[in-house]
Parts: sequence; structure tokens; C-alpha cells
Amino acid sequence: MADDESKNQEEFAGLRNFKDEYVPKLKALGIETEDDLAEALSDEDRTAEIHEHLKGVGPKTLEHWREDLGASEGEDDEDVEIVEDADEEDSEEGEEEEVEIEDEEEEGYKVKLKPELTKEVLEAMKTRKIIDSKRPTFIRQEYHRRKRLRTTGWRRPRGLHSKMRRHIGYRTNVVSIGYGSPNKAKNLHPSGFQEVLVHNVKDLDKIDPKVQAARVAHTVGMRKRTQIEDKADELDIRILNRSG
Repeated sequence: MADDESKNQEEFAGLRNFKDEYVPKLKALGIETEDDLAEALSDEDRTAEIHEHLKGVGPKTLEHWREDLGASEGEDDEDVEIVEDADEEDSEEGEEEEVEIEDEEEEGYKVKLKPELTKEVLEAMKTRKIIDSKRPTFIRQEYHRRKRLRTTGWRRPRGLHSKMRRHIGYRTNVVSIGYGSPNKAKNLHPSGFQEVLVHNVKDLDKIDPKVQAARVAHTVGMRKRTQIEDKADELDIRILNRSG
């Protein structure tokens, strides 16, 4: 199985933005070679299925794959044959429709702004993701005995004879510094931005768009929120909780 996966990874190695984790997901869809992928990308339903199952793969990535695989060459040839057989007026109308469709796709899809991060911060964020996946859930002492303890947050054990405080082996995990994230990745949004709470348009002037992103306070109304979003677009500032 490992040999098959390595072969499949080599098979798709020439595609732009292709990750090794996509190989088993494509295999589950019946796509094991580049020819299978090119055939699937030529079909709209199959393309939508690939877009649904592969996280992080958007319309632009699929378009890059079509270009790398040459999946769009056949479609272009068919279009040329149809244009040659049709009248000039029909061909002009078809070209106008294609241009309108492309413009709609470009307007509908906008790439989200990304921060300028150093290699150290990127590595710290990767490490944080691994630590988060392995971190246990911390429950309170006497959690199983009293219902009211299930609705409250973590409280460290304080009892004189507490087995949890003394870290007796059969007791549950206790919050400690060893479970923490790297310092350079602390308090960062998953995108890598530092969050800055914004209440009005003036607060945007304090934000560094290269490193920081805005989060609109929940008390801000829709009228003022739209003003903040419009101003943020002018300043190239990313808003983490946009209204739409």
C-alpha cells in the first residue's frame, strides 16, 4: 500500500499546489492517475465533487490543474470546430457570453489577504497545530459527581488530600505549561494574523495590514459595520468576521 501511495504521489507531483494528502481522497473518488484526473476535470459534476472532497482546493487551483494536465485542450478544439461551422453572428454572441461568465467568476471569487510571516512563526504555527491535536480535554475535580461542575470552566484542584493536585497516576490530566503552544504562535488567528478588536472606522488606522487583522465588535450595528468593511477594503485590511 505504501508503494502504491508513493507511486500516486509521484504521478501527481507535477501539479501546482498539489499536496500528498489529496492522493487517498482522489483514490476514493476513483482517480488514481493524471489521465483520470484530466477526464474528471473535463466534467462539471466530477469537478464539483473534487472541489467538495478536497479541502483547500478552490476554483483557481482546479484551473491550474487543468492547464498542467491539458484537460482544457480538447474543449478548446471542440469550440473551434463549432465556431467554424456556425455563422459569424453566432460566434460573436458566444464569445461575449464566455467573457461575461469569466468576469462573473473573477468577481465572485476573491483571494483572502494573508499576513507576512517569518519562517520561525510559520514553524511555530505548524507545531501549535500538532500540539492542539494531541492536547487532552481538562475536566474538573469531582466532575463525575456533581452536575454543576460540568457547566463551569477549568479550576485547579486545591484540596489538601487531592489526588489530582498531587498528580497521582490514575487521575485525569491537569493543566500545566507543558501543554501550551509555542510563544511565537500564541494569540494568533489560524490565518496567522494578530486580531485587533475594532469598534469604529478610526480604529482601522492603528492596524498594520501586513501582520494584523480586524475583528468587528459584536456590539457594532450593521450601518457602522458596512462603513468599517468598506474602509478596510480600501486599506487592504482583512476582517475576520465579515457580515457576508
